[in-house]
Amino acid sequence: MTNPRPLSDVRVLDFSTTIAGPHCARLLADMGADVIKIESPEGDLMRSRPVQRDGQGTMFGQLNAGKRSIVLDLKKPEAIAVVKKLVARVDIVLENYRPGVMKRLGLDYAELAKINPRIIYGAISGYGQTGPAAGRPAYAPVIHASTGYDRAHLFYQQGRERPDNCGIFVADYASGAYALGGILAALHQRGVTGKGQMVDVSMFETLVGMLLGEVNRAQFDFEMPSRPMYGPVEAKDGYVMIATASEKTFQDMATAAGRRDWLTDPRFEKYHDRRMNWDQFVDEFEKWSRTLTVKECVMALEKHGVPCSPYLTVTEALKDAQVAHRGSLCEIEDGAGKYLSPAPPFRFSGSALQSGPKVSRLGEHTESVLKDAGLSADEIKALMK
Repeated sequence: MTNPRPLSDVRVLDFSTTIAGPHCARLLADMGADVIKIESPEGDLMRSRPVQRDGQGTMFGQLNAGKRSIVLDLKKPEAIAVVKKLVARVDIVLENYRPGVMKRLGLDYAELAKINPRIIYGAISGYGQTGPAAGRPAYAPVIHASTGYDRAHLFYQQGRERPDNCGIFVADYASGAYALGGILAALHQRGVTGKGQMVDVSMFETLVGMLLGEVNRAQFDFEMPSRPMYGPVEAKDGYVMIATASEKTFQDMATAAGRRDWLTDPRFEKYHDRRMNWDQFVDEFEKWSRTLTVKECVMALEKHGVPCSPYLTVTEALKDAQVAHRGSLCEIEDGAGKYLSPAPPFRFSGSALQSGPKVSRLGEHTESVLKDAGLSADEIKALMK
């Protein structure tokens, strides 16, 4: 028999908005936590973002499925008093406001820990809670630029000078995942010490930590070609990604292309020389790959164990048989009907995971949550005005 979901006895108060915090809280909900999302009377910004179906934002649903929604106007002292009642009953508080906002509201960690010393307080911000940059406004594209991430990416785009427009919010999703890890570690330690703590997650540091090669090259005088050993090669009808991560992979590529002479070519034989002459190697390789279709090229490479892939659209990728096999997409439902959303990328051998399945309407659970917190019908009515 499958055990309950891992966090089925955990309650979360989620103040977060937009992407990073909601992503973290969605994962907590998928693992069974009771996540109570506090929204302003206007609702989370993502409720209004496309794709819209009958006034329902699907990105909001993806980030917030499985949570309960309550509306509180935190500008009102009565709402702050209610929050403090709720804090006494939860395990985790999550927020991703600019540092100082929660303190001004009287809801920072120091204040909430007085009410509930066992509280785990997760705070995600652009640059962390302290330091000269702590107060700077930040969204993921700003973090991409300020960490060197965008310039590092541009380095590999030969002949390009203008940084790319940002449409995929790497810093948000990675920070949400790091916050999840930090919060769960703090939750585990609370089981040992009986005390809660604050988890301070910096989006800036999250992205710097992802720049593995760049951080090391920034410290040392290391010559590197701008054409990486991971990248596209041209076929008859498109491009194939190849990842030459080891000597064996290089040897297998040479075998697949019928060019074992590359293994003794002084330009390519040794790793360092091969790396510095990689543009020449790709030119040689494409004399072979351009004679094949993408499908033929991938088949030939995979036959010899070379990591590679055609360049798919997201629509094509979601049709991959592996997606169906793993249950990589789950069904959630909002007021406009059902649709598919990514499930967590991890599985437990002895515990269930469940995403959603419902996306709450704005304030759908305000009355029931506040009633459970001990408020009278009149108090609830006054708050909801």
